[in-house]
Amino acid sequence: MPQVNLPLPVARAVLHPMFRLMLNKRLPFAVQRTLMDLGAPAQGALRGTHAERVRLGGRPAERVTLGPAIDSATVLYLHGGGYTVGSPATHRPLAGYLARETGCPIQVLDYRLAPEHPFPAALDDAEAAFLELIAFGYQPERIALAGDSAGGGLALALAIRLRDKHGITPAALGLIAPWGDPNEIPERTRDLVINKPWSRACAAAYLGDGDGLDPGYAPMLADLHGLPPTYVQADKGELLHDQCTRLTAKLRAAGVDTRFTETEGLWHVAQLQAALVAPAAAITRELGEFLRQALRPAQTRSIG
Repeated sequence: MPQVNLPLPVARAVLHPMFRLMLNKRLPFAVQRTLMDLGAPAQGALRGTHAERVRLGGRPAERVTLGPAIDSATVLYLHGGGYTVGSPATHRPLAGYLARETGCPIQVLDYRLAPEHPFPAALDDAEAAFLELIAFGYQPERIALAGDSAGGGLALALAIRLRDKHGITPAALGLIAPWGDPNEIPERTRDLVINKPWSRACAAAYLGDGDGLDPGYAPMLADLHGLPPTYVQADKGELLHDQCTRLTAKLRAAGVDTRFTETEGLWHVAQLQAALVAPAAAITRELGEFLRQALRPAQTRSIG
C-alpha cells in the first residue's frame, strides 16, 4: 500500500495542471528540468529509501536501496522524460519501490540529455554503464534493464545493442510505457501527462542530425529476436498505449517471452506516484516482482 492513498479523481485533478506547467514546449528544457527536480519530493518515497551517489560508465548515477540488498544482482534503470528532462532525483521514489520488491540495488543512470547531447549520447552512456556493471563483477544474466517512457525505449535500444555488438543478453527488460518509436505522431493532442507539441519537440531534440530510421533511435524498427523476457505496461488512456500494444505484438512474434499489463484510469508512468495512489503502487509492485523473478528465480518475494 502507498504511504498516502489519494482517490484517483483527486490525484488526476492535482497532477494534470502540474504536468501542463512542467512539460510545456514554450519553456526551455533547462527550466523544465528544474521544475521537475523541485517537484520530485512531492511524489513521496518509501521510508528507508537510501540513494547513494555513484559514477557509472563515466556518468553520475544513484544506487538506490531499501533495506538489505544482495550484491550479486542489480537493475540498471533508465529514467523517462523525452530524452530531454528527468533525472535520478525525479525517479528516486520509483527506484525505491523497485529496490524493495527486488531486494537488489537499483542503479539509476544520469545519462546525457538532448538537445545538448542528441542521439546516440544517451544510448552510448547506457551501454557504458552496463559494461561497467559487468566490470564490477555482475554477470550479464544478473543485470536487468528497466525504464519508463523514453527510458523504456532506451532500455529496449540498449538490449538490442548489447545483443548485436557484444553478444550479451540481460536478465530481463522491464518497460513502463516505452517510447519505442519517436518518429510516430500520436493521433490525440494530449493525455493527462504528455502532449503532442512537447513530445514532437523532444523527438526532434533527441534526433538532432541523426537518422530517424536508426534502430538505436527507434528500437521498434529493429529485429527483436533473442531479447530477454520482457514486461510492458501501459494505461489504456495514454498516448503511447497503441504503440505499446504493437510493440508487444512484435515482441511475441519474434518469440520473446512477453508480459503485457494494461491499466485503466491511471496515467502515463503513474508508477512515479506509487507512494500516493494505491493502483499505482500495485502496478509498480507487479514490475518489481517480474524483475525479482528474473534476477532471483530461486527466491520468493519477501512480505512487507
